[in-house]
Amino acid sequence: MTQTRIDQRFAALKREGRAALVTFTMAGDPDPKTSLEILKALPKAGADVIELGMPFTDPMADGPAIQAGGLRALNAGQTMIKTLGMIRAFRKGDAATPIVLMGYYNPIYIYGVTKFLADAKSAGVDGLIVVDLPPEEDEELCLPALKAGLSFIRLATPTTDDKRLPAVLANTSGFVYYVSITGITGSAAPDADKVHAAVTRIKRHTKLPVAVGFGVRTAKQARAIAQGAEGVVVGSALVNAVKDSLGRNGKATARTVKAVTGLVAELAKGVRGAKQK
Repeated sequence: MTQTRIDQRFAALKREGRAALVTFTMAGDPDPKTSLEILKALPKAGADVIELGMPFTDPMADGPAIQAGGLRALNAGQTMIKTLGMIRAFRKGDAATPIVLMGYYNPIYIYGVTKFLADAKSAGVDGLIVVDLPPEEDEELCLPALKAGLSFIRLATPTTDDKRLPAVLANTSGFVYYVSITGITGSAAPDADKVHAAVTRIKRHTKLPVAVGFGVRTAKQARAIAQGAEGVVVGSALVNAVKDSLGRNGKATARTVKAVTGLVAELAKGVRGAKQK
């Protein structure tokens, strides 16, 4: 596979000697227009890699914050076609920032795998994280995605032992997403020392960058994680920032975009202030 924007970004950050800030927001949350404004503002605020959630009615690995964000997006009329349209619109002003679509297989399956991969690639998507497809199902989406030139990013967890890791990493590309806690997204804070030990163990099996997510909410936590990983992923805290900025009617306010970008800027300072171990 040729070098993707993801590979280029992590290589550039390695030369800078720092970790990546990977941000997650839900496509279409709280509405398509505001969501696009947030997406466009993320790189300037300090996001190095962008994960964009594909809203789905049954997001079993997500905690209450991201579930609620997906529901707001679906209620505002977000569809896969609109999500890919958002990325097209983003790409008109930004050709460099990597974008990873994250979610579940069902909406992709319904869209049609071949059509989805072609449309995602032409829209400017760089990679996929599909949380409910294990390595045993690689022929379903992972291998066709790699063939289409999209990275397929796999999750490793605290329960992924050395026996299981090679299967998880076999067709992974772009980066490895290490889930720092067992459970759903945003449910607890990660322990930096345990995370660094886990990242070291994963690195014995792969040359890919390792980004750590689930539970990172503050600049202090981001800095601690960034000292021992190539990336820090923040999702629930940003989705909560959207929710907390909404008016009583549940609609976006003048504060919504700034609430997200303000938090991203703080987190970016934390990541950039970390001394790589």
